[in-house]
This record gives sequence, structure tokens and C-alpha cells, in this order.
Amino acid sequence: MTSLMKPGARKLALTAHVLTSVGWLGAVASFLALAVVGLTARDDGLTRAAYLAMEPTTWFVIVPLSVASLVTGVIQGLGTQWGLFRHYWVLIKLVLTALATIVLLVHTNPIGHLASAAATSSLGADHDGMRVQLLVDAVAAMAVLVAATALSVYKPQGVTAFASRLSRRS
Repeated sequence: MTSLMKPGARKLALTAHVLTSVGWLGAVASFLALAVVGLTARDDGLTRAAYLAMEPTTWFVIVPLSVASLVTGVIQGLGTQWGLFRHYWVLIKLVLTALATIVLLVHTNPIGHLASAAATSSLGADHDGMRVQLLVDAVAAMAVLVAATALSVYKPQGVTAFASRLSRRS
């Protein structure tokens, strides 16, 4: 099957997808650094600053990039020969990206809670569980994004049952 997009549009869509995906990975790496600082810093001001920086980083960088990565990925799948449901690697990457975006949106509550606590200087031992959770979430997000990147680079062989049925009909 050939690409449904013209070469210029395909390259523009691919560029947008790569930029948003790489940006998302970098933003999560920054968030991970903030989570480490927030959990390990001995200086209260530095700890509070880390948690205060997490909230705008999440809402103004990570969330938009995750949604843009998902949308541009769907555009790539629908407009190119790869399709959304033809190859296992594309389907797995789509599922990983969609789930990561959903989990991100669900896990914004602890980020806001810790940022509010940091703003009022009330970070205490009762926040330790949330602080660890943010670190674990960031590590998990990095793992998912690295896996999605590896799938894009290696493109493992194998077509889905859907693609097999389509090819038998042709």
C-alpha cells in the first residue's frame, strides 16, 4: 500500500511527530530530575522549588507534547503505508502512547497537591508517599517512551491479523 499523503505532507507530519515525541521524552527527563531533587535535596528551598516547577512543566510542556505526539502519530498511521492496525509495532506504539497520555492525565493530581504544599511551605513526612510516587511515575514514563522510541527505530517484523485478512482479500 502506498502513502496516502503527498511526500511534502508526509515529511511535515513525520517531522512534527518526531519533534513532539522527542520533546515529550526530554520533558519527562526534566520532570524526573525535578522528582529526584524534590525527594533527595537537603535544602527546603530547593525541594520546594522542584515541586513548584513540576506543575507548570507538566501542564505547559508534558501534557501538550504527549497529546501532540499521540495526534501526530495517528496522522502518521492513517496517512502512510504503515497504517494504525497493520503492523504490530505501530499498534503497540499507539497503545503505549495512548495509555501513557491517559495515565499522565490521571496522575496530575499529586503534582498539583505537592506544588500547593510547596507554595505554602507545608511539605512534610505526610507527603513522602506522593513524592516517591512522582519519582516512580517519571521512571515508568521514561521506560514507556524509550520503548516506543525503540519500536520506531527497529520496526520489528510482523503484521496483525487485521492486515493478514486485508492482504488475503486483495
